[in-house]
Amino acid sequence: MTESLSRQAAGRWVFPTLVVIAVLAGYAAATNATPVNVWIFLLVLAGWVISLCLHEFAHAATALAGGDFAVRARGYLTLNPFRYLNAVYSIVIPVIILIAGGIPLPGGAVLIESHRLRRRWWSSLVSLAGPATNFALGAVLVLVANSLPREYVDGYFSPSGLYQAIAFLALLQFVTAILNILPVPGFDGFGIIAPYLSAATQRAIAPFRGWAPLVVFVILFSIPNASTVLFEPAYYLMRTFGSIFTSNAAAQGAQHFQFWRTSGF
Repeated sequence: MTESLSRQAAGRWVFPTLVVIAVLAGYAAATNATPVNVWIFLLVLAGWVISLCLHEFAHAATALAGGDFAVRARGYLTLNPFRYLNAVYSIVIPVIILIAGGIPLPGGAVLIESHRLRRRWWSSLVSLAGPATNFALGAVLVLVANSLPREYVDGYFSPSGLYQAIAFLALLQFVTAILNILPVPGFDGFGIIAPYLSAATQRAIAPFRGWAPLVVFVILFSIPNASTVLFEPAYYLMRTFGSIFTSNAAAQGAQHFQFWRTSGF
């Protein structure tokens, strides 16, 4: 018990530390301090973990509004990732996959007691809250990126490191929202429709719930260009909320984020 409380207390500093890292890296990226790819990497990574915390908080806050007061007792109404049900599955693994493969994977960290919710549509809202948060973050970040000064070199658009980082982080939010909304067991999209499925259908699907996300991930990583199903609509959203400049900056930010792929590492 003492060790658990100690871990939770230490975790209180995680979120504000991430904010500080994001701010400092953002300043360095804005001034194009060298090596700019490192600052883009740090800003995107810190921003991504912050968005994961906000995603899980949105689930918990919506569940509380719907009548599941147990989320408060479990300590989910916080941005401290140490208080989540499984911080490794929801934070650490998605971060590793993002760094290695460039695909933002959702996690599952908040335990919801659906029987406590006042109506079954509240269960759908709880599931929707996570991807809706990512979608909103993506839209806001695009607007922020698009409001930054546009720099040109020899007549060509040359976004600053900060522009690239924010644009790429926005792209990741849209990809996460699209991936999460898939009506596949284990994803929030399935949680949205699950309350309206018959008991027989639920029982038939139950054996596959743990495997379905793994199958999706294998497809994304093993089949060439499979991830375009996620990234193409995400880029479309980038252009819709921003401009072609923001979309191009996101592509450049993605290259800088995985700088080792083009630097011989």
